[in-house]
Amino acid sequence: MRTRIEPADSGLPEAAELIRCGEIVAFPTETVYGLGGDAGNPIAVSRIYQAKGRPGNNPLIVHVPDVAAAQDCSAQFPAVAAVLAQRFWPGPLTLVLQRNERICPAVSAGRNTVAIRCPNHPIAQALLRGSGRPIAAPSANASGHTSPTTAQHVYDELAGRIGLILNGGPCSVGLESTVVDVTGIYPVILRPGAISQAMLAQCLAAAGMAMEVAALPSPAEKAIRDDLKSPGLLESHYAPRTVAYRFYASDLRGFNTYLRRKPNERIGLLCFEDFVAPTTVAKKRVLPSNAEACAKVLYSALRELDAVRCDVLLVQFPESIDGVWLAIEDRLRRATKELPL
Repeated sequence: MRTRIEPADSGLPEAAELIRCGEIVAFPTETVYGLGGDAGNPIAVSRIYQAKGRPGNNPLIVHVPDVAAAQDCSAQFPAVAAVLAQRFWPGPLTLVLQRNERICPAVSAGRNTVAIRCPNHPIAQALLRGSGRPIAAPSANASGHTSPTTAQHVYDELAGRIGLILNGGPCSVGLESTVVDVTGIYPVILRPGAISQAMLAQCLAAAGMAMEVAALPSPAEKAIRDDLKSPGLLESHYAPRTVAYRFYASDLRGFNTYLRRKPNERIGLLCFEDFVAPTTVAKKRVLPSNAEACAKVLYSALRELDAVRCDVLLVQFPESIDGVWLAIEDRLRRATKELPL
């Protein structure tokens, strides 16, 4: 299959028609590029899973243009969902709701819930409105690999597997959406993102809903307790093809020990601005110390290092895990392994 990258203005009519016909299209959102198909069409949904090589038990997020469309795709839209949607949509927030018959069961991997969000990107919005369909769209990359934040990233991953990529330039947020389950007694964050636990709690408190916003602790517990209600819960995810190990700048003993034990390895280093890197690394990529700026370039940096074809990547972990740093830590933890000592 020939894969084309098309400018959004000229490619949108074709992309909308492809969605209506049950085909799949890659398109930009403010978070990452998505690989989309009609969420009500089982053939389109199966094409998404096939193109990505995605496990059938890993659900997809459904994208809609507005709150009314989200209500049309869910069996219930509780008050807490309405409050959060009014405040954060369009934007990088996904709500897990009860699924109705309009959404193909395969989107939710057979579960009775569905993850829905309203993207804040003009191309995504135009595609949704032009196609007239709710669009199921995971990240537009091979399953488990680093998410794409440019059209070229998508091409590098999926060339020959899909026909059309809409080019909308680099994504403005750079990390996947915050996912909140609102089907229970209180909201639960299944995946951290740009919208933090504090922001969610403040929003609900301002609306007179004095309820706890919980966050599940570890990848393994999330997967077990929530039975993969949301994408992004697999323990290994977002990973580069090169094996990657994580370290903290505040604990350099393991880092230095590893370098001494592996003097002949070609090492790629992903670190923050204030880290003094050894001169022996083959390739270094520096991340901004500002959380939002770091999130925007994180996946591009991982991809750049991955392309150098080093023997191993060493990835510095953020010391803070507040706000957006928590989302960055989550992605890096799933993309890397413990440094072997």
